[in-house]
Amino acid sequence: MTLEIIVFIAAILFGIVWYWRESKSNKLYRLANKITHAKALQMKAENQKGFVHQQPFLLRLVWVTLLFAVGAGIVTFVTPINVFFIQYFASAIVGTLIGSYIASAVIFTRDSTSKENIEKVFDKGKEYVEDLVEGDPEERVEQKIEETTQPEVEPKKSARDRLKDKGMIK
Repeated sequence: MTLEIIVFIAAILFGIVWYWRESKSNKLYRLANKITHAKALQMKAENQKGFVHQQPFLLRLVWVTLLFAVGAGIVTFVTPINVFFIQYFASAIVGTLIGSYIASAVIFTRDSTSKENIEKVFDKGKEYVEDLVEGDPEERVEQKIEETTQPEVEPKKSARDRLKDKGMIK
């Protein structure tokens, strides 16, 4: 049980590092994309998508499982010890996925709390509060009622009269 917890915590840290690394540079994913896709279908240079960065849950699960399956195959082939490691395998996959989502939350909050974004939110909130504070709601309702009940000073001309004024019809 202790080894499972250690594997789980190490996998969380691995997921955080993997996500953070891919948010900075996705060269390995771009290489895999070039190998597996035709020239017309390859990803654009400005696309930041990676194996776990900006991927939906199912594709993250596939890539992480594939990575750990290859790693487990190598470990099984290299070491002569045959260990029942399904629980470690599952702990590593779940921990890596949790770590990638923790990292995405941290990176997202860091980007959304930049000084410019905070100032924009503050200004919007300030405008909203000023709109609420400006005048009593009862006064606004009374002003709207007065505006709607005032009679029109000039009756509007009909379409026929306007066309006659323009000289289009007689």
